[in-house]
Formats: sequence, structure tokens, C-alpha cells
Amino acid sequence: MTGLLAACQSEPKNGTPKKMKIIIDTDANNELDDQHALAYAFLNSDVFDVVGVTVNNTANGYGIQGQYDEALRIIRLFDLEDKIPLFMGADSNYVDILPHINDTLFDGQPAVDFIIREAMKMKDEKLVLVPVGKLTNIALAIAKEPSIVDKVRIIWLGSNYPNPGEYNLVNDVSSVNPVIESGAPFEIVTVRYGDSTATDAVRVTPAEVDEFLAGKGPVSPHTITGRHGGEFNSFGNYAKNLFEHAHMHGYPPSRALFDMVVLAVLKNPEWGTKHEIPAPKLINHAWEEQPENPHKIIYWDTFNRDAIVNDLFSLMEKTTPKQ
Repeated sequence: MTGLLAACQSEPKNGTPKKMKIIIDTDANNELDDQHALAYAFLNSDVFDVVGVTVNNTANGYGIQGQYDEALRIIRLFDLEDKIPLFMGADSNYVDILPHINDTLFDGQPAVDFIIREAMKMKDEKLVLVPVGKLTNIALAIAKEPSIVDKVRIIWLGSNYPNPGEYNLVNDVSSVNPVIESGAPFEIVTVRYGDSTATDAVRVTPAEVDEFLAGKGPVSPHTITGRHGGEFNSFGNYAKNLFEHAHMHGYPPSRALFDMVVLAVLKNPEWGTKHEIPAPKLINHAWEEQPENPHKIIYWDTFNRDAIVNDLFSLMEKTTPKQ
């Protein structure tokens, strides 16, 4: 274990690293990277204590129910339905939901209340919130119970920082500044489409999927019907199906595993480069630097693609049942 990783995980008296408590907040049905992020977290059960999964809705997910159903498929493929709770979160945006935050029922309430409840349990460690979609559920939780900012660490897959745009960001621009300005520890794992310096470069080809994922990984007693049809009882075979129905980009044709990179740098911070900066502000969809801002945030880039991808492949191989 690296010194950096050891510093991120507290050690109980017996010297064994304590597992990192995390909530993954996902638009699971958006494309295929969310599914790999969930799978990677579940495969790293010695590193992560996934206390729950929450979902939010973004443009390509076929509604909040579609997001929920896809997250449930991955949970079932790892036979974790009775161990990891799943909560439905925000369908619409922060600015629209905020006036109703004190209502008994509001858009996103199950997920928001779960995040607050779990954060308030923290004593000597922080609950790591891992939003890999829009920031709506996180912003709402902070708005409803501001005291959680001292109990959480937020690490978000989002933005092309320092450039404008990016899918997760534009799906709820109104949620970004409230999270940054809350004072909660906040980190951005950058996307930067078409740029070799960020998560867009952590790519996998269909040939690699065929060799290292298909037929690999634990076998579930549950059989799921995939988002594109077909029946599956292992994540490896489902991953192959997801790639078969996705558009490839670049040369060689491949697909980025954006969201999974967040979990990878939580596991091993040496797989990326982090930069501490005065917290910027999002204005008209573009970042405006605030060099005098005493509040700092972190952004991540320059990821070790081979280490991250090979770790996934190795974990899938190790958990494949012996013939």
C-alpha cells in the first residue's frame, strides 16, 4: 500500500486498513461507465464499504426509473441486493426542487434523506460521497442539513475544468456552486472530452472487453434482463453486451470508463495527479477563477490508464469461478 493510500484510510488497532465508507450517486443507465464504476467498487470490497447507492436522472437515462433499474441490475449481478440499499433520487434539478426541501415528500427525498442519515453517523471519519452523475442529490442533502459538510468528502466525476461544458455538469448547472460554496471538502475528477490529460483517456477497446471481461467475474444466483435485452448472471458478460450496443470513438475504436476512475483514485491516489486550487465559480456554464478565495478545492487529471484498467481486469480474473 502506498503512503498516500494509507493516509486516506484510517487504521484500526490491529493494523488492518479500515474500509472507506462510500455512497455512490449515479445516473446508472446513462451509458456504460456507471455500471463499471459500481462493479469496480463491489469488486474492491476489501477497500470500500459501499453503504448505499443513490440514483439521479440525466438526459440519456430513460427517466429516473430507468436509472434505478440499471443500478439494481448491477447490484443483483454481484448478489448484493440484501446488503447494499438502493434509493431513488432527483429527477429534476436543484433549483426546481430546493423550494420543496422541507416538504414531507419531494423529488429525490429517499436518496437525499439517506445521504443525510448516513453522514450524520460519522464520528472519527468522513463519509465519501461519490457522485458520478449530476450533483443534485448532494446539493439537496447539504441544503437540507448543512451540518453534514463536516462529515463528508465529495469526489465528483464531472466538468472539463478549466474549460466549460461536460455532460454531468450541464445536466444540472444549478447544483454546482451550492456544493462548492458549502465548504465541504470537494474534488473534481476531470473529464475533458478528446483530451489525453483526463478520464476521457481511460479507454477500453471491444477486443479488450472480449479478452479480459467477457466470461469473467463472479457468477450471481440471479439472472437479469439487460437494458438492451438478453439474460445475464455475470458482470463480465453484461459488460460485453453494453459495449456491443455502444458507439466507439477514436482510434483504435474504444470507450472511456470515466466514472470508474473516481473509484480508482480513491483506491490508489498515485493513479492520478491532484491539484489544490482556490475554489472557482461556475458562471454562465464557464469556470471563473477566484484566486483570492481562501476556500480550496482539488481537481484530478493525468491518470494512469494502464494501471486502472489492468486493475479492473485483474479483479475480474481473480473472482472468476474455477472450472
